[in-house]
Amino acid sequence: MKKRQINLYVAILIIAAIIFSFLTIYAFGEHSGNGISTSAHSAALYQPELNVFLYEKNSQEKLPMASTTKIMTALVAIEACKMDELVAIDDRAIGIEGSSAYLHSGDVLTVEELLYALLLQSANDAAAAIAYHVSGEVEDFSTLMNEKAKMLGLTDTNFTNPHGLDDDEHYTTARDLAIIAAEALSNEEIRDIVSTKKRCFITEDRTRIYTNHNKLLSMYDGCIGIKTGFTKRSGRCLVAAAERDGLRFISVTLDAPGDWSDHKEMLDYGYERLEKLTLCREFDHQYKIPVLDGETDYLTVANTDEVSIITERKTQGIEEHIRLVRYAIAPISRGEVLGEIIYTCGGEECARVRLLATETVEKKKKQGLLEKFLLIFDK
Repeated sequence: MKKRQINLYVAILIIAAIIFSFLTIYAFGEHSGNGISTSAHSAALYQPELNVFLYEKNSQEKLPMASTTKIMTALVAIEACKMDELVAIDDRAIGIEGSSAYLHSGDVLTVEELLYALLLQSANDAAAAIAYHVSGEVEDFSTLMNEKAKMLGLTDTNFTNPHGLDDDEHYTTARDLAIIAAEALSNEEIRDIVSTKKRCFITEDRTRIYTNHNKLLSMYDGCIGIKTGFTKRSGRCLVAAAERDGLRFISVTLDAPGDWSDHKEMLDYGYERLEKLTLCREFDHQYKIPVLDGETDYLTVANTDEVSIITERKTQGIEEHIRLVRYAIAPISRGEVLGEIIYTCGGEECARVRLLATETVEKKKKQGLLEKFLLIFDK
């Protein structure tokens, strides 16, 4: 057994692997956010990989969310449609109050362009056009939005429209909105859209330019989205996300006069408190072990997974323990488990990665009497 000291203590595991992964218990306290002061009526800072909230303020209070609604609109649309799908704009979508893409009767746009108009320009007419295209009626599309919310396990959210204009029965919480945002960012196409500052669509008869309202894309290092919102009733609403060195945080404010500052403070707190560390990359550990009764005498075993942890900064105490079979008996299949690396944090297991055979080894063929005779004759 090999033991190697690494300068860390009390860590939380995320194994970023295709074949093998699991998550340890979250060992540092939630709901703290010591020193954070936000202008928001409701706020939350969320780490999606660990599924934990590091800061909360009235985070479970049901409130209007204005155009941050459109995050869910985009999720439902992208699951129902292809990006290059053509949408003939329903006349009922034209002239809706608020932010607009200035759609006209007879316009035909792709779903992709409507999503850019929706998430950058925050166009209410684009939201309605998507709803009519997908479901035929706004009410039916809202039903799909609510079904998606239930699939995500959300109990304090209800949608009555795809754009976020005021309605007594249209609400969410900062907590729920963070989870919706995390789901949206897991979709590569949505992630690409919300991180875009400006996008131009040119056809034979028109040119439309959509500009992202999210100033944090320019103001905050690592910002990757995601959506602004405002009505007189809801106040300023904002869902933001940032990613640095593979570590992502999602921040939410509802009714926040100083939302840009609020989000910078929350995100800074997240990065000051946590970091993501790679304990081993693919094939960092390779060992040769003897093979009995095989066509070859030795076999290489290696880790094919990468192991990363999210941990408190400036912590200590992770140890690495190698467990490996002393020998293997043929036949051996490629990918067969022949050992493991166990990481302990403060004496308790916090990560584990398998050591696998990197090749197939067949059993040695037995020689018949004729083969033995020929072998003796050759000598």
